[in-house]
Parts: sequence; structure tokens; C-alpha cells
Amino acid sequence: MFKIIKKQLLTPSIYLLEIHSPWIARAAKPGQFVIVIIDERGERIPLTICDYDTSTQSITLVVQTVGKSTERLSLLGEGDSLRDVVGPLGKESELLHLSKDELSNRRVLFVAGGVGAAPVYPQVKWAKQNGLKADVIIGTKSKDTLILENMFRNVTDNLYIYTDDGTYGNKGLVTDGIKHLVEQKGEKYDEIIAIGPMIMMKFVSLLTKQYGIKTTVSLNTLMVDGTGMCGACRVSVGDRTQFTCVDGPEFDAHLINWDEAITRQTMYRTHEIATDTDEHKCNLTAEVEQLSVVAEKKSRVPVREQKPEVRINNFAEVCFGYNEEEAVEEACRCLNCKKPLCVKDCPVAIDIPAFINKIKEKDFKESFRILSNSTALPAVCGRVCPQETQCEGSCILGRKGEPIAIGKLERFVADWARENGVNVSAEVRKQNGIKVAVVGAGPSGLTCAGELAKLGYDVTVFEALHEAGGVLVYGIPEFRLPKESVVKTEVENVKRMGVKIITDVIIGRSITIDELMNTEGFSAVYIASGAGLPKFMDIKGINLNGVLSANEILTRSNLMKAYRNGYDTPVYPGTKSVIVGGGNVAMDAARTAKRLGADTHVVYRRSQAEMPARTEEIHHAMEEGITFHFMTNPTEIIGNEAGWVKSLRCIKMELGEPDDSGRRRPIEIKGSEYEIETDCVIMSLGTMPNKLIADTTKGLEIHSWGGIIADGNGATSRKGIFAGGDAVIGAATVILAMGAGKKAAESIDTYLRNL
Repeated sequence: MFKIIKKQLLTPSIYLLEIHSPWIARAAKPGQFVIVIIDERGERIPLTICDYDTSTQSITLVVQTVGKSTERLSLLGEGDSLRDVVGPLGKESELLHLSKDELSNRRVLFVAGGVGAAPVYPQVKWAKQNGLKADVIIGTKSKDTLILENMFRNVTDNLYIYTDDGTYGNKGLVTDGIKHLVEQKGEKYDEIIAIGPMIMMKFVSLLTKQYGIKTTVSLNTLMVDGTGMCGACRVSVGDRTQFTCVDGPEFDAHLINWDEAITRQTMYRTHEIATDTDEHKCNLTAEVEQLSVVAEKKSRVPVREQKPEVRINNFAEVCFGYNEEEAVEEACRCLNCKKPLCVKDCPVAIDIPAFINKIKEKDFKESFRILSNSTALPAVCGRVCPQETQCEGSCILGRKGEPIAIGKLERFVADWARENGVNVSAEVRKQNGIKVAVVGAGPSGLTCAGELAKLGYDVTVFEALHEAGGVLVYGIPEFRLPKESVVKTEVENVKRMGVKIITDVIIGRSITIDELMNTEGFSAVYIASGAGLPKFMDIKGINLNGVLSANEILTRSNLMKAYRNGYDTPVYPGTKSVIVGGGNVAMDAARTAKRLGADTHVVYRRSQAEMPARTEEIHHAMEEGITFHFMTNPTEIIGNEAGWVKSLRCIKMELGEPDDSGRRRPIEIKGSEYEIETDCVIMSLGTMPNKLIADTTKGLEIHSWGGIIADGNGATSRKGIFAGGDAVIGAATVILAMGAGKKAAESIDTYLRNL
């Protein structure tokens, strides 16, 4: 709730409210406004932000009692709370976009009429703080209706007050003040910014047009009396219709159709809401209406986790996930958008609103069925996919608060189904007898196999390792993705659709793709062999003992269970381990080394902001006591007489211009070299595809770096051979690999039906 922490009566009908609103206080800028909803039955009242304070996490609003809603608002006192405060909305003042040189050489006259002093104040305050020369004229009916005088005197040297009746300051209108300064005193202004009653701004505009002075007005007067969220917000500016709520509130005064705008003011009483157009989405209609409903509970339901000091001593899953009560509570935050952006940005196009809606209804079985229609690996995706940059990154709630925890809800449903013995397999068509081979039992291969099986194909997956799952079993640690309870269950779900999985078969060695097609009778092949070949830095000492790839330590721990007592596979994290890299694999390697007992450090050549790893993984690593060396790059690995690592020589970096990845290029700082003592260096610089399949498949075109060349549908240079996932694009995410597998299945089906 948004508590009123201060209330001050300014005039008999105008009062000041200071409201606790952390999210708005930290983001607000001069010129913006908010929507206030008093209680469950209250309407949306647009009010300009008069001031904001990040130290107290509060915003200041000035309210004039002019209608039923503002009258109700005036009855609240300190300690009372508002149901919703949504914002900041609208564009900030154009002044904020001027350069320092432009500000220092510019002079502005601010003109405030009546309650218009409230939106003028934050702009004048900002001008003072940023070296902009500014004078202020305040006009009001009488001394009794003057507001914020002392606040203005603190932020401007030249304050001119005009009252209609002459009871204070100068007698006259604000236009008289402008004439006095410009005509009689000869003051020169680059711009005049006027905010107040519509009629006042019209006559200021007519006057300044004669002077040839650029004039900007803020049409927040269209939103001040609070009888409707976007009442009369349309205005003609030049030959275009603009919307005060989004396109403004600031406009060029000399282009406004004032007579039309003044006429439209009367439409406040009809509670009109601006109509959306193809070119314009009014964020004060449905979108803000939805946001306001959940503003008081914008924070997602927290997920219980193992404490850092406990989990660094075990390999059990860090996150416990939601229980039924927590899942339903989180699901109820979902707005069920009519045009859900989350679905569009999901690589496998899960019907996210539908499965979440079933959680709200506590129909978890149906929710799982909906998930199963789109994904073969819901329990996996719910744990390891980068939802923050995909489905959750598009959630409308994330614009003003926290997005729905889509991944955690997906995990909950999949786990619930497993724990309750629910097997809701997708509908599988009758077998058509056509054989399709899939190379690799990782996320992409399993997805493609499952989709083809649904369509009736006889699918066989060939896996080089002794367990199916690909990177899910060898690359992702147990503490992020349990192998027995989660991965094996998901693999079994694919098998239940009729997919056969044969392990320990290395395509290109055990059998070639041409043999699969020409001898074994497979009509099509999908290559999803991944990108498991690690990269190493080209620096001195790279082949010393104690230097290993992230793939090595992870495979030994995850696939071979080297961390468990009774398992034969050895693993070497050293006593002090340094991981080089900043991606998810680097975080996995670092957190694994930590659990194996090493004092663990991460060296990354850019800043934390540029790290490609998920925010959650970086956060967990830091919680677990892993030391980060940002803006640092290795230059040499130094060994002892026995050929083992003893230290890592590094150099400090600074960031230059962006490179091809879009991230700022790291540049060495000369003379900043130093050494980190270590007996284990783990390289996590990415991986690339193994060229074995390409080398043994004639006519299969590849990139110079080893990736198979395939079009957007997965088709390669060889007829009947398709490829996708990491084998095509290089190391990426599980969900992108799944998306490629799903797309390839569609393409293979089209290809086979047209033979």
C-alpha cells in the first residue's frame, strides 16, 4: 500500500501530499505524472509529480479539490494509504535532453498559473541543479490562493508574483509579467515554459508568438481535476493528433489548436478515455488499468532456497521451488493479457496465460497438459531457461514492478505432475512407418524427436554418451538441475511417445549419416549434436597441469558423479581455483569448484553489467562466497618446476567502444599487470561444434568455425539432412535449442510429406 506520510493544506481547496512510493521516487523525472486510485472502488486520478525524494522513497503531489474523487482524496490524512499509485507516466521535460553546453548558454522563463505551480516546480529545481539560468512568474487570483512560494524562492533568484486583485506582488496577469520583462526590462529568453489553466497558456502562446520566442506548454491541465484517467487528452498539434498522456504532456505552444483543446476540457465530465490507434497505444487505458490492479502486490512471491552457508557443502538443488499455496498466489498476479507478449517471446510458444490460469484454478493436471502440448522438458525449462530475457522479460508487470515468475510456475507444474504420478502425454498419431534419425539426445534432439513422434514417425535418437540428456546431464550441475528426479523423468516422457534412444553410438564413428540413410532406411536425419568442444586461450602455460576446461570439471562431476563417495572418477578443483569467463558455464564451474572445497575466484575481462550469465546465477555465486575479479584478463599461466600451475598473471582492463557482440570492447591498461596465486585454472570461454559429423558426411557444408550451415527451417546443403541447436549456432541456451528442434520437426514433416 502507498502510505501518506505528510499532508499539508496549502489553500482552502489545495493541499500537498507526500506519499511513500519507492518505485516511482527512484524513476521520476520533471514533467511526469502518476495515476492514483484511492481504494477498491476508486477511479483513476491523474496527478502531476511535484517533487520526489529517493532518500525518503516518496513523491509529492499537489491536489486541487474540484470533483468527487479529489474531494474523497482530500479526506485522507497522514497514515492513511492509497490503493494504487502507478507511474511515472508521460515524457520527461525536454530540458533533460539538452547538453551541458546548451544548458549553460540557455535562459528560460517559467510561467506558472494557479495550481500549475506544482508541475513547474520540479523543472525549476532541476534547472537550478544543472546550471540553467531561469526566471519564474507565478500568477494566481489572490494572496490566499498562492502556493509553493517558499519552495520556489529556494531554487530561483528571480521570482515574480502576479495576482489578479493585487493583494500580493504585482497586480495583473502572467502575460503582463511577460510584457514587463521582455518589453520594458529588455530581458532575453531562449524559451518560455508555461503551465497553468488552458486559457492562460493560450494567451501566453499568442503573446510569445509575436515575440518569436520558442514556447513550450505542458497540457497536464487536461489531467488535473481528476474526473477521468485520460479525459480530453487528445489535442491537435500542427497537422497531427497527439495524446497528452503519452506523446506529451509537453508540446510546442505555437502549434496547438487552442480552441479545440479548450472545448475538449468540457469532456472531463464524461469520463472519456482516449481511443487507441494503430500508431498509438495509450498507456492510460487498458495497460495502466491492468497495472493498477496489481500495483500494491507487484513483488513476486519469493522462492525458498537453501542458505548459502549450507548449500556450499552439498550438491542438492539450491532452489526448493513453490508449494501449491505459493504457486497459486503467484499465478493470481497474472493479468491474462489479451495479447500476451510472453508467448511471442517463448522459443517453443507455450500458451503461458492458459497454463497459469489453470494454476489459479488449482487444476494442476490440466495445466501440465497445456504445457506438454508445447514442451517436452517443462521441469528442465522451468529451472535453467533465461526467462528474464525471454517470456518474463516481456511480461507487462515487469514495466512497473516484477514480472510473473513464469519459470518457477512451469517448474511447479512439472514437479507436481511427477510427484503425483501424472502422465499426460500429448496426443500421438498412428505410426506411419517412416523412419527418422536424430543425432544427439540433448534438448534440441529430444524436442525434435518428441514432436515427430506426435506426428506418427518412427523416431530413433542416437546418443554418444552413456546417458541421454546431452548438456542436461553433463553440463548443468546437480544443484541447478537434478539428474535422477528431473532429467531422467523428462527423457522417459519422450520415450513414452514411442521414441527409441540408443546410447553409446558416435555418429561419424560408430555409423555415418550416409549409412543411416542408405543402409538403415532412415528417410531423414536431424543433427543435434551440440557444441561440446571447449575453447582455450592462446597464452603461455595453457597446457600446464592444473589447467582444465569447464567442460571437464563439469562432466566429471555431473555425468560421472565424481563428487560422490564411492564413485571412481577423480576430479581436480585445486585448493585455489580460478575460473576464466563470465557466462552461465563459468558460474556452474565456479560453484562446482566451491562445493568441491576450493577457494574459488572468477576472472572476467568486462564489468559485471556485461556478464552474459543469468543474474540469478551471478547472485547465487556471490552469495556462496566466490570472489569476482572484474575488468581483468589473463596474459600468462605460470607453472612451477614440476609443470603444475602456481599462478595466473593478469592485466587490468577498461571498456572502450562496443564490439560485434554489442558489448563494450575491453582494452588493456598498460602497467597494470599482477598475479593471482592458484593451483587450478578453469577455462570457460565457450564451446564449438565437433567437426566429426561434417568430416564424415560428404556435401554437408559448414562454417569455418565448425557450425553446420542450415537455413531458418533447419535444412542443410544435403537433401533430407536437417540440423539445429548448438550444432548450427554455437553454444546457446537450452530453450533456443528446443525451439530449433521444434522448428526442424515441422520442416522434416513438410519435407517427408512432399516426397
